[in-house]
Amino acid sequence: MPNSIVVQKYGGSSVANIERIKKVAERVVGYRRKGHKVVVVVSALGDTTDELLKLAHGITESPSERELDMLISTGEQVSVALLAMAIHKLGFDAISFTGAQVGIVTDRSHTKARIVDISADRIRKELKKGRVVIVAGFQGINPDQEITTLGRGGSDITAVALAKTLNASSCEIYTDVEGVYTADPRIVKDAVKLSRISYEEMLELASLGAQVMQARSMEVAKKFSVPLHIRSSFTSKTGTIISKEVKAMEEVLVSGVTMNKGEAKVTICDVPDRPGIAAYIFKDLAKADINVDMIIQNISRTGYTDMSFTVPLSELNRCKKAVEGVAKKVKAKDAIYNSEIAKVSIVGVGMKSHSGVAAKMFEALASKKINIDMISTSEIKISCVIKKNRAEDAVRALHGAFRLNKKH
Repeated sequence: MPNSIVVQKYGGSSVANIERIKKVAERVVGYRRKGHKVVVVVSALGDTTDELLKLAHGITESPSERELDMLISTGEQVSVALLAMAIHKLGFDAISFTGAQVGIVTDRSHTKARIVDISADRIRKELKKGRVVIVAGFQGINPDQEITTLGRGGSDITAVALAKTLNASSCEIYTDVEGVYTADPRIVKDAVKLSRISYEEMLELASLGAQVMQARSMEVAKKFSVPLHIRSSFTSKTGTIISKEVKAMEEVLVSGVTMNKGEAKVTICDVPDRPGIAAYIFKDLAKADINVDMIIQNISRTGYTDMSFTVPLSELNRCKKAVEGVAKKVKAKDAIYNSEIAKVSIVGVGMKSHSGVAAKMFEALASKKINIDMISTSEIKISCVIKKNRAEDAVRALHGAFRLNKKH
């Protein structure tokens, strides 16, 4: 639809160098020539954010989160300015902005802030002038006028939130892969690109380790039915459309297999088995801002029980402090930490109406002599914690067992 607003997001690999930035400019200008109003959200160049974090940690092991946000938000400012220049060179008008300049207001958290409001008046004003508007992804400003960042993959949520606020006709997420695959193509050679996937499935895949989209951005897209198209910035091929669930999706048992090596398992041993203890433990962990994922409590036989749960590997050191404090309070015997785990998961809306999926998953893992440590299920996913060094084998075994290479 000419004259409609299109939001495009380009990840770090899409703008990793000058040549790629010029290619992005050409693509954006192509949309302008067709009459679209274009809003572009850009990540930092290549590995810039990682390099900035490395600098910070070279100074101190525990940098202030406020100062981290000041530092890592600069990466996107570089890429938006360069892209604006590249579009100017092609004879089109463009203007670049930081998140704060376009009114992206967040809560007061640093390094993983949440968007609470977007005014976007400035964007609308510039679009009326016929300009391409380029917005720095991954960042905003809090009510105290402090710069904040939105966590890893935060440019996705910037794009989705802007698409919703501007009532865009589409939101295109450009990355270094051609869409969403049945598994990571680097691990499973015969993984197949999906032409369409539901918000629910993509949200599960993203939160379970698939790195195509940030999970929080999928929550926003699902809540407001933002039309998403995941595609490659290196080809003009159609990618994967993410939309509401349609009847045909239910016929497919499993849509994808994913893995996450970024978790650790914590076991608190010999916890007194009495009502309220679990609530007490996890309340303390919540206060320490620890994200707990899977939880298992063994059956008590002696008045004591072992309690195991998984946390992000990046939070393990903070978690240890909190666990040691709470273990002492509840008079638990000990705490054991295991960072050599991975979580493998299968996802599919078809699971809702099919039985025997779990059995098939466990059989596939057993056939490769892969031991299961923990299990978690929902209507559309099953996750298993296994040894980290067997993760790739598990993904390949599950991809084969559910015949995902046969998808079209």
